Order: sequence, then structure tokens, then C-alpha cells
Amino acid sequence: MGQVKTLGEFIVEKQADFQYSKGELTRLLSDIGIAAKIVHREVNKAGLADILGETGDVNIQGENVKKLDIYANKQFIAALSVGGECCAIASEENEEVITVDNSVSTSAKYVVALDPLDGSSNIDVNVSIGTIFSIYRRTSLSGPGTLEDFLQPGTEQVAAGYVIYGSSTMMVYTTGKGVNGFTLDPSIGEFCLSHPNMQIPKQGKIYSINEGNYVHFPDGVKKFIKYCQEEDAATGRPFSSRYIGSAVADFHRNLIKGGVFLYPTTSASPKGKLRLVYECNPLAFIIEQAGGKASNGSKRIMEVTPTSLHQRMPLFIGSRDMVEKIEELLAKHSIPAAKAAK
Repeated sequence: MGQVKTLGEFIVEKQADFQYSKGELTRLLSDIGIAAKIVHREVNKAGLADILGETGDVNIQGENVKKLDIYANKQFIAALSVGGECCAIASEENEEVITVDNSVSTSAKYVVALDPLDGSSNIDVNVSIGTIFSIYRRTSLSGPGTLEDFLQPGTEQVAAGYVIYGSSTMMVYTTGKGVNGFTLDPSIGEFCLSHPNMQIPKQGKIYSINEGNYVHFPDGVKKFIKYCQEEDAATGRPFSSRYIGSAVADFHRNLIKGGVFLYPTTSASPKGKLRLVYECNPLAFIIEQAGGKASNGSKRIMEVTPTSLHQRMPLFIGSRDMVEKIEELLAKHSIPAAKAAK
């Protein structure tokens, strides 16, 4: 057995790959890893402690806030605030941008957007949940970070990743030089390289969507679901339907096995449900680096310029051939604008 490489060792080793690197990004990724370990510890004992269930509050998204959401949010904000490499943080749990106020943060070059605990409706039933993060170089020149620092297209991301708290806890991230996965070894308290150079198959056999909303889906998405369910020996159909309901968990499985995750518009969510800045863009960066594709149905997700911090977006992400099939069917079955206006 070869020597185990830890997350810290790997980040330092790859530091030279990053064009602006003076060590800040290295420390920032390490800070995220530390916060992930703390959240992992609490997630794993959630059934034993008074951190399950809802607080009675509702977050900016109109969703009931789980106690563990708040805990995770505090841990990531604390870890990112103390290091001095980050001048502002945007979180799903906070309506406004959080400016980091310490003696070195005003000269910090980075901002971090995050969903501290994705899939939190699954917390109480012991199903995998996750953290998603995205790192940008600030566009403002100095002082506290601003909203505009976060309203950059996904193509400007310098790093992105997620942590999945499942049967094991894993951190997967990219800095634009491929995708690598690290599994937490609780016995030594370190993330260890377990999935080097992750690549998604060009064509998968899994589709992930909440089919309970089928009646509300666009016609192109309905056609794709029917396509997946048809028998066709040449393409290996029918495909398997697998839907966990934690975006990170569904994404992670499809990244490893091949497949597509769909979160389209519905009549209840006409702009989509997932957030562009801290859910769609980081996952899109990862999937593209792994050889896959991410689309809003007609356009590359990472080329969409955000107009607001919590902007929602439909998302079709995963194996390249499957996403392109969805785009083809959406284009073919969409209602022409002139007809829709009548």
C-alpha cells in the first residue's frame, strides 16, 4: 500500500498550479476542510444531541431552518472569518453578504459563497446531506467585500467543491485542474486522497429527478423521462431512476457512476429552485472539470451572469451525452415565444 496523501499535503503540493497563488487559496481550502470536520462530528452524533429538528425560524428562502443548518452555517463562517484570506461570505442562510471584519480581511483577495447544509430536510431521517462552496477572486479593489464580488459568472470561479456527510464523509473539490476526492479518516482526523482525478462517464444509466412533480414539468423534460424509461438494447435503456433529494448526494453518485441530475422549472418554481451562485455554479465547475456538462436547459450554467445573490436557476447536470439529450428535447418541445405570448 502506498503512502496516504492528506488533503493538506495535496493542497500545498498543487499550490503552484494556481496562477495567483501566494498561499491564500491553500489556507482557505484548509479552513473549509477544518469546518467540514467539525460539522461531520456534529452530523454523526445528531441523533444523540439536541441539534435535530427545526428552530421555528424560516430562512431567506422561505424554508424552515433546521438546528443543524444554523450550526453548520456558524462553523463555516467562523472558520472562514478567522483566517484572513476571505473578505466576505455569502450563505444560503443569510439574506445579505457577510463582511469579514478583522485586521487582515480588508486586504483579502477572495470571497466565498456557500450552502452550509444542503438537503437539510433529510437530517432527521439519517440520509446523506452536504455542504457546497464556491470561491472567487474579489472584483472590488479594497475594503470590505461587496455584493458585486459575488455577482460574477461561474467561469470566474477559482475553486469549488462540496462535502458529503454520508456513510463516510468526503470532500471533493477543483481549482480548475481536474477533480479530486478526499475521504475523512476519523481515526486520524484527516481527509485522505481516495478518488484522484475523478471523471464522469460520457453516458450514464441513471436519471435523478423528483418525479412526483411530473405533471408540472416542461414538455421537454417529460419527453426525456419517457426516453429514459423506454426499452432500447442499443443504448442500454431503460435507465435507472435514483433520487435521494439531497442535491449533493445525487450529484456525487452520478459523478462516480454516470448519470444526470435534473431540477427543472415547475409551475410552483417558474425560475427553478436551486440557487445559481452557491449551488448551480460550484457543481457546474466540478462537473465540467470531470468531463461532464451543466446547463439551464438552453445555456451553459457558468456563462449566466447572476443578477442577485439568491437567484434561482433550473439545472441539468451530469454525463455530457445525457445533458445534451435534455437540451435537444427542451429545444424541440419548448413553446415558441410568439405562441406563448398569445
